[in-house]
Amino acid sequence: MKKYEELVREYRKRQRDTVVDTLAAGLTYMAEIAVDTGLLEETGLLTDLLENAAGVIPFAIITVSEGSKILLKKKPGKTGLKDGAFRMAKTGAAMGVGAAVMGAAGFWAAIPVTMGVRAMFDRYRSKALTGYRVQSRIRRLRELNRFIRNEEPENREELPERERMGFAAEGAVE
Repeated sequence: MKKYEELVREYRKRQRDTVVDTLAAGLTYMAEIAVDTGLLEETGLLTDLLENAAGVIPFAIITVSEGSKILLKKKPGKTGLKDGAFRMAKTGAAMGVGAAVMGAAGFWAAIPVTMGVRAMFDRYRSKALTGYRVQSRIRRLRELNRFIRNEEPENREELPERERMGFAAEGAVE
């Protein structure tokens, strides 16, 4: 089982991915920013190339970051593929929300919406999965306890003695 320090380190690495993905999602509007600020003209080959490349940049960044984790043996290939696909789906959904806002209010309003939606996906997922992770760890500890005691697995769920005492101390009657 992982130690607390390892879990904290992993969580911080995930937060880096969130920041990178959020900034990459904001880069999809760099063509519009360049035209609006006068760096590029509205028509031209460079503008067309930048507009086409801007939509691909977030996905390329995700592909390169997940691929490098796999190549450097920091992550198994199967896990990297799943993580990359999930990150791309969240980024694509955020870009879709940003496109809807851009159509309604312009790209200056779409930039913070796109980046905010992308960041909120990870924040929501982190909170939603916390309960699941705790339940999964409790289940693994119970199985390990049964294995150590050479007991057969039981069909019904039992609370460990400590939890029963905790409930009794709070006033619940067994």
